Amino acid sequence: MALIASSNAPLLLLAEDLTVIAASSSFCCEFGIDPATVEGTKLANLGAGEWDVPQLNSLLEATLGGAAAIDAYEMDLVREGEDSSCLLLNAHKLDYGDEENPRIVLAVTDITSARLAEKLKDDLLQRNQILLQELQHRVANSLQIIASVLMQSARRVQSEETRTHLHNAHHRVMSIATLQKQLAIRSTDKVELRKYLKELCASIGASMIDDPDRVSLVSKADDTVTTANVSVSLGLIVTELVINSLKHAFPGRNQKGKINVGYLTNDGGWTLTVEDDGSGMSVEDDAKPGLGTGIVEALARQLDATVKVTDRHPGTKVSVVRAP
Repeated sequence: MALIASSNAPLLLLAEDLTVIAASSSFCCEFGIDPATVEGTKLANLGAGEWDVPQLNSLLEATLGGAAAIDAYEMDLVREGEDSSCLLLNAHKLDYGDEENPRIVLAVTDITSARLAEKLKDDLLQRNQILLQELQHRVANSLQIIASVLMQSARRVQSEETRTHLHNAHHRVMSIATLQKQLAIRSTDKVELRKYLKELCASIGASMIDDPDRVSLVSKADDTVTTANVSVSLGLIVTELVINSLKHAFPGRNQKGKINVGYLTNDGGWTLTVEDDGSGMSVEDDAKPGLGTGIVEALARQLDATVKVTDRHPGTKVSVVRAP
């Protein structure tokens, strides 16, 4: 009893009928109870009756019977004229050799401030997430406007070399805009690649393929779930390789074909493929790697993967492989 009374923590020593045998001064101070009225009073009668909580009484009785112990039980303490408090309760039956007179020590911690801080943190994170998504939408829209201006400029210039550079710049901006749209709809760090690649290919097709009946773009992936950072790198690789296929595999206005995007895991490794049934590789393309090739190789290195290009006769297959 002396230990309970002198404790700096809010503690109660309860008898079998839940009468208070001893209470720490910190308990009385914390909950505004006159120390002179505590001993000999039942828990349910403390204060203005705010401790008369049926579920708490049931848990304490079960603890007395040895059927349970209260570990980290949260309870709202409602007192008239004061804000509700969130309490964390722990109660254990004392083993001191007197089975005829069981005793319980009840420890009470006010965690109202901690819970309020958690709520404020959660509210702030949610608000920041909304602002981030709004920013991503705005960036994607701005990039599409820039891409549109580049395309209009390409139609007006006379120099074929300048027109080619503007078209390439347009494709680069559109690839980033497409990925930005995908980022805007992601609210977690976990990304399902099957859904992600399907949506990405649909977006690329809508923005870069003028006639879907002439050139189709489809994806097939397993059930892999990866992080947002990895998915962005994979998305950039896919976008660059699709741009390359559209530019080189199907240069003619009337040439038809298909571009397939695939992703498959295998024993801890994975393979990302982009293949087409178009014109295939030319000597010039193989001899002079372009900006897109450099981007793909740099992204592959970041993912600890290697790039392999295969001439399919007809068409080209690019495999990005990460070994197990």
